[in-house]
Amino acid sequence: MIPTVSVTRYVTPLREGGSLPGIVEGDDLGTYVCKFRGAGQGVRVLVAEVVVGELARRIGLRTPQLVALDLDPEIARYEADEEVQDLINASPGLNLGVDFLPGAFGFDGELPADPDVAGKVLWLDAFCANVDRSWRNPNLLVWHGDLWVIDHGAALYFHHAWSGGALLKEGAAARFAAQPWSPDDHVLLSCARELPAADEAVRAVLSTDVFAEVLAEVPDPWLEPVPGAESPEAVRAAYVGFLTERLGSRQWLPEVAAR
Repeated sequence: MIPTVSVTRYVTPLREGGSLPGIVEGDDLGTYVCKFRGAGQGVRVLVAEVVVGELARRIGLRTPQLVALDLDPEIARYEADEEVQDLINASPGLNLGVDFLPGAFGFDGELPADPDVAGKVLWLDAFCANVDRSWRNPNLLVWHGDLWVIDHGAALYFHHAWSGGALLKEGAAARFAAQPWSPDDHVLLSCARELPAADEAVRAVLSTDVFAEVLAEVPDPWLEPVPGAESPEAVRAAYVGFLTERLGSRQWLPEVAAR
């Protein structure tokens, strides 16, 4: 599992996103962006963050280190903001911590992206069905001159249907494997010509075993039972199955990369 760190202090909210993440300090002396399990999107967003973030790391993209933040609601007593109090009180236990990159700034296109890196970012977003990397919200940081990918909670949309019994329907993974992805709104659309090379490079790295390793990083409390997968291990297996099925297809790649 990703390392567990206890939260020692809530510092300040980040109001850029709708889920109201906050800056916190941990008992390892680290500073993290905390994404709360009690936010409106629920724990599946945290699962997507870990899965896509760890896949990014394995294919050679830079992304902040992730930890599980053990949060004691008692910290809420020292917060004047009632909205923050409510969020902390709704988020006891393990939350997601994203290593804070001091001095990083948002990607604005002025610094050209490395073509190899850009191609892998596009590939990852296509593979994971991420719809949240547009110019409205690039979810890319520049730190020490390098491009870093962040914020993957909007990916892996298929798991939001699992509570309604989607896993019990025959061919669910195959339908995700065939679901196309459009780069038309992507912040790195100009680098779409790099997708074929990225596809070849990444397929040499990813496999069912890698997907299983990545899902092992997800804390059990975030893998809530759903019809057809009643235990954390069964939920992990469902994710591995969906990702493996998608890797076995190229139907989801934009036409420029189709073979």
